[in-house]
Amino acid sequence: MLTPPPEERIAGPTFSNPDDDGPSFDVVSAYNNVLSTDPLITKPVAAIEALISLLSASPPSTISETLSLLESATSELKATVPNSIALSAGTDLFQRYLISTLQQGSAQYAKSKGRRSSSSGDGDFRAIRAHLLANGRLFVQRAKESRGQIAQAARKFVQDGCTVLTCGRSRVVAAVLIAAADDGAKFKVVYAQDSHDALSTSSTDIVKDLRRRDIPVATIPFSAVAAALPYITFALVGAESVVENGGIISGMGTNQMGLLAKSVGKPFYVVAESHKFVRVYPLGGDDLRLGQTVLDFSTQSEEKEKEHEEGKRKAGAEAVDFTPPDFITALVTENGVQTPSAVSEELIKIWY
Repeated sequence: MLTPPPEERIAGPTFSNPDDDGPSFDVVSAYNNVLSTDPLITKPVAAIEALISLLSASPPSTISETLSLLESATSELKATVPNSIALSAGTDLFQRYLISTLQQGSAQYAKSKGRRSSSSGDGDFRAIRAHLLANGRLFVQRAKESRGQIAQAARKFVQDGCTVLTCGRSRVVAAVLIAAADDGAKFKVVYAQDSHDALSTSSTDIVKDLRRRDIPVATIPFSAVAAALPYITFALVGAESVVENGGIISGMGTNQMGLLAKSVGKPFYVVAESHKFVRVYPLGGDDLRLGQTVLDFSTQSEEKEKEHEEGKRKAGAEAVDFTPPDFITALVTENGVQTPSAVSEELIKIWY
């Protein structure tokens, strides 16, 4: 059996018995701590890491109690964020993985002991639980490594002489472009930004990193995307989540870019880790209930207008939109290049 390399546990409060007066494990703090301390981690993986830390800190219990603990912790996590879809991709996947591991472990130990799994003793459950945690950390490690695998798979799209249109702060897109630059490809990048992207450290770092590798980068506002399209070869974007019909949830403006690219026949590629696949099947963006206000009609007085605009700017920093599968030419994951229709097949493999 593969064993992952040693990994530091997330700092945070320890778990104590509910009957004690000591503090209980704060899964929300653990999740936020992972995101703040590891700028390269995705929201689904951060959620998985928080749940693994919860299990590590909790005392051994029965299978049903373990599942109940994870269910309540997952609900608590989802309730703390306006858009829980990206987080749900991780928590749902981990719960499915956990149930499968517990079922296999129970059957294995029951067979080795010559008795039914329902009568397994505490020692058997501790062994199953230890196996689960070890493999859970291995799962997280492999999820983190998938970005490099995607970069290699999508690298072939970035050829000498091409011009790539992108937007947002996707670390997977950055990995693809940097891999192409490191391989010696000569290409250009058009980077569409709005005001908060231009001020973002991660967005600025991506532009600087590409320019340090002698890759010419032009930054434009989203209002100039249509004017730039005649000069680009293809568009390349990342995603917060990939839904069941093959559409994506990503930073606000991605849908607009996809729509414009399709209107002029330009390829529109999406790079995303498969752990971002989520069992949600929207018919349109309105079905997703993303917890954000796109249209905020106001009759506020001029004195309050600056405060109103500042509030919208801060809200917009996390705003996302839905890009339907019709706009997407291909998805690239660590498993290779796929069509949007393949997403549902991948989810069936995981869940059924």
